[in-house]
Amino acid sequence: MSITVNVSELTAKFSELLSQVLLGEEVVIAQKGIPVARLVALTDTASPRIPGLDKGKVIIAPDFDEPLPEDILNDFDSSNLV
Repeated sequence: MSITVNVSELTAKFSELLSQVLLGEEVVIAQKGIPVARLVALTDTASPRIPGLDKGKVIIAPDFDEPLPEDILNDFDSSNLV
């Protein structure tokens, strides 16, 4: 669930809203009723990166850095844009 608050209310209610965020709520900050930002708690649940964890899951073709065929290169030519 989220709480929506306009910018004009934000400074007056910031401490209260921050407490709600720490309890797991999401605060949507709106300007003239249009959502522009979210206030969410930072989490320490991100797992550390482990080098080599996905070894063998990605394969790069031997011709990866070879020039593209002419018919494909022509699709990138800006003069062909409609």
